[in-house]
Amino acid sequence: MLAYLIRRLVLIIPTLLGIMVINFVIVQAAPGGPVELMIARIKGTAIEATARVSGSVGGEVSGAGAGQSADVSSKYRGARGLDPELVHQLEKLYGFDKPPTERFLLMMKNYLVFDFGNSFFQDRPVINLMLDKLPVSISLGLWTTLLVYFISIPLGIAKAVRDGSAFDVWSSFVVIIGYAIPGFLFAILLIVLFAGGSFFDWFPLRGLTSDNWQQLSWTAAITDYFWHLTLPIVSLLIGSFAGLTMLTKNSFLDEINKQYVVTARAKGLSSQRVLYGHVFRNAMLIVIAGLPAAFVGILFTGALLVEVIFSLDGLGLLGFDAAINRDYPIMFGTLYMYTLIGLLLNLISDLTYMLVDPRIDFASREV
Repeated sequence: MLAYLIRRLVLIIPTLLGIMVINFVIVQAAPGGPVELMIARIKGTAIEATARVSGSVGGEVSGAGAGQSADVSSKYRGARGLDPELVHQLEKLYGFDKPPTERFLLMMKNYLVFDFGNSFFQDRPVINLMLDKLPVSISLGLWTTLLVYFISIPLGIAKAVRDGSAFDVWSSFVVIIGYAIPGFLFAILLIVLFAGGSFFDWFPLRGLTSDNWQQLSWTAAITDYFWHLTLPIVSLLIGSFAGLTMLTKNSFLDEINKQYVVTARAKGLSSQRVLYGHVFRNAMLIVIAGLPAAFVGILFTGALLVEVIFSLDGLGLLGFDAAINRDYPIMFGTLYMYTLIGLLLNLISDLTYMLVDPRIDFASREV
């Protein structure tokens, strides 16, 4: 098992590198970029923007000849009519005065020590921005994932045991509704119903905590925290629990119909003993395999629109704004962290297999 663990850890390196290379090439090939975006801003508010850029690059523009600067300006859409030396300084400011290969190697060298640089447009270290947003995303992802599993697994088992019954039929109706209604649409419905829309004003509309949260007692602070989280988590639950419930049900149905279950029942074992002593550990393998994907999906992607709707300033919203604004340090920094966390969670998922079913031998497996 130790050898398998080492192989998987080593495999993370080329996998992470490959994902970063592919996304770096795609971003470089995509039209637009931070230089073009700043050029557009300068042309919209020429005097103020030029002053800000000149100040940010540290003062006087110098060193570029007219012919060389004209070539630099011609590379960017909308640069015609601007001072070519200013465009050259923008390139230097955003690191585009270096070849793409050199920029990528320098970026990955810094990422090895989790140095993601500074945001192009927020003028703050990316790691600090990520740490500021992390509590919101962790709160949404962790509590939603826990509730999804605590609801879906017992419900899926109950549906499998009572397959075809009235309980299975009406609970399937609820699951179908969960599939059909997107989380963000359900979030809007919750706001209309319970956050001062047209009916009740029971829950806050925005934020993770109240403005006076730090002055509250610890019991009031915990209550206030979950009070703000209630509607966002419920809106995320509606779609997430549906898929996992049906996965659990189908997995248990598949195991219940196998020959070893019939044999165990023929030997006189009780239904509970057969279900939880034999079926459970086999049926739960596929459910556990989906845990990393479920957590990463809720933490980094599924909560994006919910964060926007409830004004929750988390990592999803940070990455989305960075993509819109071509803020490459944030884009690649968040991508690096998302990918690394996802790969590590997949490894943890494989190791969890052994806890559920000790018959799995990692030592004899190939990566």
